[in-house]
Amino acid sequence: MPRGFDPPTGWTPDQPLVAIDDVHKSFGEVEVLKGVSLSVRRGEVACIIGPSGSGKSTLIRCVNALVPFQKGSIKVLGIEVNDPHLDKLRLRKHVGMVFQQYNLFPHRTALENVMMAPVQVLKRLRAEAEAEAYALLKKVRLEGKEHAYPGEMSGGQQQRVAIARSLAMHPELMLFDEVTAALDPETVKEVLVAIRQLAEEGMTCILVTHEMGFAREVGNHVYFTDRGVIVEHGPPAEFFAAPRDPRTQAFLSQIL
Repeated sequence: MPRGFDPPTGWTPDQPLVAIDDVHKSFGEVEVLKGVSLSVRRGEVACIIGPSGSGKSTLIRCVNALVPFQKGSIKVLGIEVNDPHLDKLRLRKHVGMVFQQYNLFPHRTALENVMMAPVQVLKRLRAEAEAEAYALLKKVRLEGKEHAYPGEMSGGQQQRVAIARSLAMHPELMLFDEVTAALDPETVKEVLVAIRQLAEEGMTCILVTHEMGFAREVGNHVYFTDRGVIVEHGPPAEFFAAPRDPRTQAFLSQIL
């Protein structure tokens, strides 16, 4: 039988919600992650930054069991993500993910996009799911757009629908994979405002981001990755004010 997602005996909320230990991942001959370790406690926001190709997106896809890895351990609520018997669907009920591309169903309205998983996966009553979908779209400031189709909305609006859709599953953890990278500068802010609100409400988040100001403001911890390893990490104030590693210094000097 697939292993469920109920936390095992012995896991307590004072332990990390996410514990990543010595994770290695290769695509063919290319080693993308070379022994990455980090932990995130409940209610924390961890920001992962670094140049393209440094393994950031691969790492958080491993957390959600979208990408298998060859060595190491990732535990979410004490459950080993790389367990071959893991019920991935049940995992993803607890781990929401928002991608750079919004991945909305184009033939469904914003409301229908948000309602689909609660009705089809969680087997919620349609009226109940609809009421919550209205509330979630209001939460991400999309009142009045409930019956709009993705093609009728801006990129920033579509991304906020994607956030509402993930929240409809009542996740314990939210993963954000460069969610502003495809947006026009004027729409970036509205998406970051929605994520900031989640952080302020205590949602545990891991963000892969190029938005340094946002990482500085919202993150509890910042991790700089390069060539598959974590080069340096620390609280934002310390990390941005006095980076120690030359690679971190060079990266920040190019973008700040």
